Amino acid sequence: MSAFSDALSVSSSGLRAQADRLRVVSENIANVDTPGYRRKTLPFELGEGSDGVREVQAGDTRLDRSDLERIWDPHHPLADPAGFYDGTNVDLIVELADAREAQRSYEANLKMFEQTRQMSSSLMDLLRRG
Repeated sequence: MSAFSDALSVSSSGLRAQADRLRVVSENIANVDTPGYRRKTLPFELGEGSDGVREVQAGDTRLDRSDLERIWDPHHPLADPAGFYDGTNVDLIVELADAREAQRSYEANLKMFEQTRQMSSSLMDLLRRG
């Protein structure tokens, strides 16, 4: 039964990592119009779970250091004397693509979790009959 618990552990770690990724993407989307906001990214790392199984884990949140958009609006309260202020470096299209990718990865991990659970249940039924 160890293989079943290992598979469940791996798929649940993937679920947690993708949920964290969706949280970061949603923060980026929520701040797409916030002046001075820098896009956050969340790298994934391989770690070892409590039972010694290698699992995927979300790393530390990082800030995208690419240039912020310069916006000209001399009437904006944050505008400098030349009339410019720093916008954001969040690209809504990129964030939506990242959200879709995280959603599909989450669904794949959920499918793996469900199939492992069904296989384990079927094995238990077979052992009870035998």
